Amino acid sequence: MDNSGPKKTWCGSIQTFFTSAKFLIYMGHALSTWGDRMWNFAVAVFLVELYGNSLLLTAVYGLVVAGSVLLLGAIIGDWVDRNPRLKVAQTSLLVQNSCVIVCGVLLMVVFQFKEQLVELYNGWILTTCYILVITIANIANLASTAMSITIQRDWVVVVAGQDSSKLADMNATVRIIDQLTNILAPMLVGQIMAFGSHFIGCGFISGWNLCSMCVEYALLWKVYQKTPALAMKARQKEQQHELKQLSPSRDMENGQSPEDSSQPLMNQAAVEPSSDPPEQSGCCYQVTEPLRTFKTGWVAYYNQNIFYAGMSLAFLYMTVLGFDCITTGYAYTQGLNGSVLSLLMGASAISGICGTVAFTWVRKKCGLIRTGFISGMAQLSCLMLCVVSVFAPGSHFDLSVSPFQDLYTHLVGEKALPEVDHSFTGVLSGGNTTTAAPAEEVPPLQSYMSVSLLFAGVIAARVGLWSFDLTVIQLIQENVIESERGVINGVQNSMNYLLDLLHFIMVILAPNPEAFGLLVILSVSFVAMGHIMYFQFAFKSLGSRLFLCCSPEQKVETDDSPSLPTTV
Repeated sequence: MDNSGPKKTWCGSIQTFFTSAKFLIYMGHALSTWGDRMWNFAVAVFLVELYGNSLLLTAVYGLVVAGSVLLLGAIIGDWVDRNPRLKVAQTSLLVQNSCVIVCGVLLMVVFQFKEQLVELYNGWILTTCYILVITIANIANLASTAMSITIQRDWVVVVAGQDSSKLADMNATVRIIDQLTNILAPMLVGQIMAFGSHFIGCGFISGWNLCSMCVEYALLWKVYQKTPALAMKARQKEQQHELKQLSPSRDMENGQSPEDSSQPLMNQAAVEPSSDPPEQSGCCYQVTEPLRTFKTGWVAYYNQNIFYAGMSLAFLYMTVLGFDCITTGYAYTQGLNGSVLSLLMGASAISGICGTVAFTWVRKKCGLIRTGFISGMAQLSCLMLCVVSVFAPGSHFDLSVSPFQDLYTHLVGEKALPEVDHSFTGVLSGGNTTTAAPAEEVPPLQSYMSVSLLFAGVIAARVGLWSFDLTVIQLIQENVIESERGVINGVQNSMNYLLDLLHFIMVILAPNPEAFGLLVILSVSFVAMGHIMYFQFAFKSLGSRLFLCCSPEQKVETDDSPSLPTTV
């Protein structure tokens, strides 16, 4: 009898957790992210396979996706802000999964009847299929962006309520789910395609998204029912009026002047046109509304008090120091094989998970803003190993070789290397111009010190990178008013894609391995500039108190969000 009470309490706690809105969000996010990671990995492989082992379709797809988010990020965010939460989540979920299912079925048809499609109308039917796949996949990515904004940047904040520690824990858990699915999902679909076929892989992904869509839809409805606050978004006008009344007193309590606080520009833009109904009903007004939304969204982002923090995160995307196709291509030119690279990617994922765990611990000890400063310094310190690797034994860095040599030779139609093309495009293309030698045929290097230092720095820096990423995400969540969360996060996504595009352009201009050291130095420089901007934000927020490590109970960070008044 004495043990029955604790057992019931323990079982009740477990049951409460597994039926809580927080756990249901984790489950829905895990299913959604798993499907996204499988599709993002598979669609690149499918496009390469369809176009004769060339990266052309993959490059076009990447450019279309990045350009679409760059141009439409603010508009998507504004749509998220203007509509009820449940409608936004359900619509995004249905559009995203339906597009992936349609793409999967279309790719199955192309793989099954490719030879017949090539002969129809001189291949124009097949070309039309390529265009449809890229277009529909791009729509799926835009819907995924809307889903990410509404769940990770809005629903999570509402479910956390006024508890900043709970919000930090939820953000960290979501990021751990991202890290795990980023490794496991591609492994699963890769094995299916390797032991089955691309046709089976397409069918599996389509079936997964169909089942996942139904389960996620039910989970969203459960979370919505368990969190009544999610239904209060329709009262934006009343909330805006209350915020305007409370903002002067809140700013005085925080020691801020009204000019220093975030300006709800999107709310003003949404209210002001209502005073002039004739202009709203005009055709020109309706046609130019997306342009006004785009402009107003970027202006609103610029006027946020966390503008420099958001810019600092975007600058971290301007780097070649990550486990993408660029780093993989360079690793092959250095003699590393696929087995070693897979181990390094696993170590990188573990390092990223350690960064998410470290974020919650450091935030509790030092506060949110200081956590970003500490994480940035940790990341930058680790990246110094990458700079050292440029000049270490075994490095291909050679300033006597023009970084634009490969670009020039391709433009004039000559071969830069008569036998083997060691450029990144040659290594990854599979043989459009010159065939890349397998990793086993690459001449052994005199020393592996350079490449070892490079990857040691990249892997170690993931701890600070992911901790810093979580810091900026929570700063945006806490400091942006509810009615602007969508558009501000949409613009933030656009900024991230813009800097990511610039880093690919940088590689295109200097693709030869001898110039990779220059790309490393430029990447570290952009990371340093990003952290300098964050330091400016942190010092403006805390002043000299930035360098005082204190417990959260001392309540020194006075610039926190009005929606989360607890000290971080």
